[in-house]
Amino acid sequence: MSLAYLFLAVSPLLASIAAPGEGRRFLKLIENRWLGVLLYLVLVVLTADGVRLLCFFGKKSFGSAAGKRTGASALKEWGRIPEKRDADRKRRILTGGICGAAVGALSLWGMYNAGVIRVTPYEIAVDKNAGELDSLHVVLAADLHLGYSTRSARMKRMVEKINEQKADIVVIAGDIFDNEYEALENPEELAEILRGIRSKYGVYACYGNHDVEETLLVGFPFADGRKKESSLRMDEFLERANIRLLKEEAVLIGGSVYLYGRPDAARPGRNVTVRKTAGELMEGLDSGKPVIVLDHEPKEFQELADAGVDVDLCGHTHDGQTFPANLITAGLWENSYGYMEKDGMDTIVTSGVGVFGPDMRVGTRAEICSIQIQFGQAGISRGEGERRDEA
Repeated sequence: MSLAYLFLAVSPLLASIAAPGEGRRFLKLIENRWLGVLLYLVLVVLTADGVRLLCFFGKKSFGSAAGKRTGASALKEWGRIPEKRDADRKRRILTGGICGAAVGALSLWGMYNAGVIRVTPYEIAVDKNAGELDSLHVVLAADLHLGYSTRSARMKRMVEKINEQKADIVVIAGDIFDNEYEALENPEELAEILRGIRSKYGVYACYGNHDVEETLLVGFPFADGRKKESSLRMDEFLERANIRLLKEEAVLIGGSVYLYGRPDAARPGRNVTVRKTAGELMEGLDSGKPVIVLDHEPKEFQELADAGVDVDLCGHTHDGQTFPANLITAGLWENSYGYMEKDGMDTIVTSGVGVFGPDMRVGTRAEICSIQIQFGQAGISRGEGERRDEA
């Protein structure tokens, strides 16, 4: 048992130094599950110890209020020490069993839930004319994190869900890769699966902060002095998958609606030194037409709204991915998940499809978003509280 625990404890280090190949892939699979189990092991034990301390101090306070024991009662209690020790041992076994069951249940549920991709529908309105387009059906995905945890089977389920929506356009808001192109188990098969996405106007994407080549140790990058940027193989993979990467550029959808893809705020990527401000990206665009911005991290809402952007679609947060991290992310971003209106601009942040680190989702969901945008109207936007969840 000690050797097994030692192996689990050092698996993240072994995975980071192992040469690319099946050995590293095996170690990464172990690491990504162990990190989640460890998280809930710590949380459950801390909770149990907290309850025990509360009971201890409560009992101590009760004992103090009852006054000092008489000599006879103290002698009687001394005679029951073996019996008390036996009861304490049984209590510890019971408590340990309950904690172990809780950790196991949370971990197994989290692993299963991470692979279930759901559809979250939204309806929003843009009070601008879009020519012959009365509406646009957009399917938003993000945070695929293709690599050790997200492989072909999960991508097949995602593509099936996307194609069921019969979208006009499909957009992917960054973190397509998981820091290493080598992590892709079968790049050609993955590219073929993604080529199966069907939509009227095509599939577009922007890069996120994990669409770079770097080595991680338990989610933290090594500082090797190199610029963090995507590899040429990542760009070529997207071309083979028929996904058009937007690097600080706009395309006109249906001749009437702008889709602008922004580079990541922290890591703009190869061939992009400084990303444009919200005002700069609107230069050269006809502000009378609807403008949809595709960005990875949900930030600069006020700047985008002031510049005249109509819809901002993002990912990045995973909605925390594992409880209680979703409570933390809610305080870090103005909109960490779901729908929010910002001075006339509609924002939608998806929790994404894949995972980063622990291959689990507890208290959050893997999803794609089906977004119906009506043009030339106002006041029908449906936010998070009015969503309908579809399995």
